[in-house]
Amino acid sequence: MIPRYSRPEMVSIWSAATKFRIWFEIEAHASDAQAKLGVIPQANADALWTAKDVDFDVAKIDAIEAVTKHDVIAFLTHLADIVGNDEARFVHQGMTSSDVLDTCFNVQLTRAADLLIADMDALLEALKRRALEHKMTVRIGRSHGIHAEPTTMGLTFARFYAEMDRNRARLLVARAEIATGALSGAIGTFANIDPSVEEHVCAELGLTPEPISTQVIPRDRHAAFFAALGVVGASIENISTEIRHMQRTEVLEAEEFFSEGQKGSSAMPHKRNPVLSENLTGLARLVRMAVVPALENVTLWHERDISHSSVERNIGPDTTITLDFALGRLTGLVDKLVIYPDNMLANMNKFQGLVHSQRVLLELTQKGLSREDSYRLVQRNAMRVWEEGADFMTELKADPEVTAVMTDAEIEDKFDLGYHTKHVDTIFKRVFG
Repeated sequence: MIPRYSRPEMVSIWSAATKFRIWFEIEAHASDAQAKLGVIPQANADALWTAKDVDFDVAKIDAIEAVTKHDVIAFLTHLADIVGNDEARFVHQGMTSSDVLDTCFNVQLTRAADLLIADMDALLEALKRRALEHKMTVRIGRSHGIHAEPTTMGLTFARFYAEMDRNRARLLVARAEIATGALSGAIGTFANIDPSVEEHVCAELGLTPEPISTQVIPRDRHAAFFAALGVVGASIENISTEIRHMQRTEVLEAEEFFSEGQKGSSAMPHKRNPVLSENLTGLARLVRMAVVPALENVTLWHERDISHSSVERNIGPDTTITLDFALGRLTGLVDKLVIYPDNMLANMNKFQGLVHSQRVLLELTQKGLSREDSYRLVQRNAMRVWEEGADFMTELKADPEVTAVMTDAEIEDKFDLGYHTKHVDTIFKRVFG
């Protein structure tokens, strides 16, 4: 990813230096296990660790690969140059390249998942704080973009909190699924390497041994991992779209924080645009873009091919780096989001009481009218509000068919906003405990 949408800690996971360091650890730990089995001399295993604090020369490895056309061989050649050819004689004993590549990739993905989970914790904290802050800030709920019934801004934040809390659980599952390693040799039969070597290396790297691998770790694991990231991306867009709607000039129930010196348009000095939430919508698309290729990677020829490799070299860093940045940006957006309660109330009253139509409908049925007749009476008066700008309560009080069964006081009672917030505490307890 480009630096504009990257944060250093996540980027470092995917650097060439980090990759080669993990490769080294895999090879060194494997040699330790081989020495304990008596397969290789202990002295050779110990010799590898002399490179423990060495900074591997990425340029030299790349130069070797330009000749060998094989990245793992290029690394092993460079490692031998560092520790000595005789000392490196038994390195990579019984292993195949995928043992290194796949195990390393999963180490990187688990580390990336840890950062994403931490990002999610920060976002959840911000959402919870704003939910509690605006627990009873009444706003209009919309369906199809049209006024429906009253809700609260706190419930909106709580809904997003619950969604992201589910996503946190998905990230935990995805991390657990991807945290496997394989050192099973060519075709995955352990013919040339003992299973205990795999167990030792995985334990040292914080992984669990893959129960059965071919020459590669099964890619359904990776598909599930990137699918989980895709769902998180979809949720980011869900929140961002709501903010973009609320910031529309005609709505203006909330807006992104506009800092001193910030400019909204090169042409129109008055503009204050929802640039962060629009940016997040685009970043979410990039995250989801990885899902289909990850699913297609599940199908490989026989025990292995490398059709998955080029895909993963891109989507591994790009998707995790993008999502890390997006979660951080969304947290800041939510934390500083400016809320306008007065505008929320004004919007709700724009059509003078229409949002209480269902309460009147239900009361008429309780009074003995059929649902069809009740609906007809309420809709008849509601249409005058839509078309003529009338006041809903006034129209109901002037309708003889309505007043034949409801008193003015009973009609007025149906316009109480408190009715719509009476279960907010119950919902908050369900969400926040």
